[in-house]
Amino acid sequence: MKYKIILLFILFPFLSQAQERSIGLRIGEPISVTFKDFISDYVSFELMLGSAGLNGASYFQRDFENNPPNSSAFYLSHSAKKGISLNGRLAYNEDITDVFGIEQGYLLGYGGAGVQLRTASLTYRYTDGLISNGNTPIFEETRTNIDFGPEAFIGAEYYFDELPMNIFVEAGMFLELLDRVGHIKGQGGIGVRYIF
Repeated sequence: MKYKIILLFILFPFLSQAQERSIGLRIGEPISVTFKDFISDYVSFELMLGSAGLNGASYFQRDFENNPPNSSAFYLSHSAKKGISLNGRLAYNEDITDVFGIEQGYLLGYGGAGVQLRTASLTYRYTDGLISNGNTPIFEETRTNIDFGPEAFIGAEYYFDELPMNIFVEAGMFLELLDRVGHIKGQGGIGVRYIF
């Protein structure tokens, strides 16, 4: 209980300055529930919780080969299940309504950076050495893949005049620092948020 009270006091300055809190759904990479709020007229923060896409098959095979269960393990295949994706972001927002000559509603352009945590559950199938005949035993090992790193993004968000909602589109990239340093993954999405 003590930690909840401390967290409330830490977040209170942000919550009290809120201009337009919104919650919604983002479809894309990653697919997420999104909560966005403004700290000031131009700066917003966003929290996203959802599920990210899986990396390619060669990514996970290389991961197994770089960290085998034993020195004679020979990779056969793997299966993967999506885990969670958690994002924390800050963005600079600028009104670009006049640039596009929009007469109803308004359009914000934004760009920013954040951090992202992604997980996946993997089951590897392997042998203890090369396959020599049909009687070679096949082993399985389950692992959790955890990726963490910064992300950068740009986007645009349209606010309706008479509806308490906005729609947005964005693109960005994620740079992995935990698990495979330097791996870059393109991301993007579209979505809708309810303003309250």
